[in-house]
Amino acid sequence: MDVQHFTRIAAFIEARLTPLFAAETGSENGFAMDDTSRALRALRNAVLEASAVKGLIEKRAEAEPAVRRVIDQSVEHHWDVLRGIARQWEDHPDFVREFKRHAWELDGVPAAG
Repeated sequence: MDVQHFTRIAAFIEARLTPLFAAETGSENGFAMDDTSRALRALRNAVLEASAVKGLIEKRAEAEPAVRRVIDQSVEHHWDVLRGIARQWEDHPDFVREFKRHAWELDGVPAAG
């Protein structure tokens, strides 16, 4: 698994969420205190938090073996979070099979172009 996998899945999810922050949705751009706005902010925060693991991937190569195992666990967990969110749009034309795969299935596999 590489940084590009996280970049691609986070971009896919953000592309689905960003239009929902429009005034036309009735959520007051996602920044009000209505339930829709709160749910949108919570989901966006979950995506941002899970995609932040990209920095760990870059440090993995130089990490000690014990730290590397912790990084691997964190990467797998955060990938699962993003994968679960992205799969809500499996029927979207921009959804790619890579988003359904487990982290260990992507080891050594470069992100699709």
